[in-house]
Amino acid sequence: MTGKTKQSLLFSFTILLLVSCDPLVTEFPAEQMATEYTAKTLTAPPNKDTLTVVTWNIRFGIGRAEWFGDSCGELVLFDTDEIQDGLELLAAKITAMGADILLLQEVDTDSKRSAYVDQVQWLLDNTEFNYGVYASMWEVQFVPSDGLGRVNTGNAILSHWPLSEAERIQLSLRGDQDALTRAFYVRRNVLRAKVNYPGSPFWAVDIHASAFSNDDTKQKQYLEFKAVLDELNAQGENFVAGGDLNELPPGAAKNNYCDNDRCPGESAEDDEGCDFSNETTWISPLFDSYIPGVSLVNYLQDENRHFTHASTHDANDERYQWNRKLDYLFTNTDWVPRSTITHQDAVLESDHVAVAAKWVVP
Repeated sequence: MTGKTKQSLLFSFTILLLVSCDPLVTEFPAEQMATEYTAKTLTAPPNKDTLTVVTWNIRFGIGRAEWFGDSCGELVLFDTDEIQDGLELLAAKITAMGADILLLQEVDTDSKRSAYVDQVQWLLDNTEFNYGVYASMWEVQFVPSDGLGRVNTGNAILSHWPLSEAERIQLSLRGDQDALTRAFYVRRNVLRAKVNYPGSPFWAVDIHASAFSNDDTKQKQYLEFKAVLDELNAQGENFVAGGDLNELPPGAAKNNYCDNDRCPGESAEDDEGCDFSNETTWISPLFDSYIPGVSLVNYLQDENRHFTHASTHDANDERYQWNRKLDYLFTNTDWVPRSTITHQDAVLESDHVAVAAKWVVP
């Protein structure tokens, strides 16, 4: 989201705050039950004990469209046909990957920008998944800026097997914003749910960390995410976890992407979340405690192979070239050796790449 866009949003929120008696933004409690979903038609779960676990930031079904909030573009709202086209691309790739547990970020359920399509329900009804849970990170009744309107977007977990004990766990809010901006801003969360796999239930844990903070907000969120995993691990529970951490791996060769991400006409004063130079060890505790889908040794041997995100705009118009890794998988057991795939062939579906790895149910 550009600096100009954020200023416009803040002005609009200020006006609405003065004239409205109803709450405009949902302020979530520290912990709450997640929204549960079921496909309209249930299909028999696959009979296998080696599962494909996938994490994917799906950019609310708009593929690589030049949306005003994150790609220096002018597009704000998309019609039903455009959203369905995007979702069909996603569903086809999800099916081709053979995903069994799907950790999703940036999923819309009731947003004007995505034609009010409930994307959790749509994906359940158009893939072989049976069950889903959803946790909103931004629920706003009305955003007048650029006609954005109602927004409800967040994280989701999809599964062949029933999900239970689904919980939304609040993450720290940004500390580098004034109180008014923070009141209307995104509220990131960890979503966890028990996957009731026959005879061997396990947990799926999904996160989407802060994207634009310039303080230590992300570091706090990583420790909070790790605390959720630590609790499950201490209880003897098995888990698969992952999501969009908006962070580079420790040891990454390049740590500053501000020149890549800056929109025309913006200055360095508008930069947010693009300089990782002071964050090089922030996700090290996750690598130290749990098994990553891509080890640091493998990552550093060939960084380009594991990149999962592309600049939505850069000076060389290389929007379709993946240039950094932001998306991760972790477990407290083991991944099948050499099974992790970073699906860089999916260039139209999102500005993020799906990361998939095989996991044997203990």
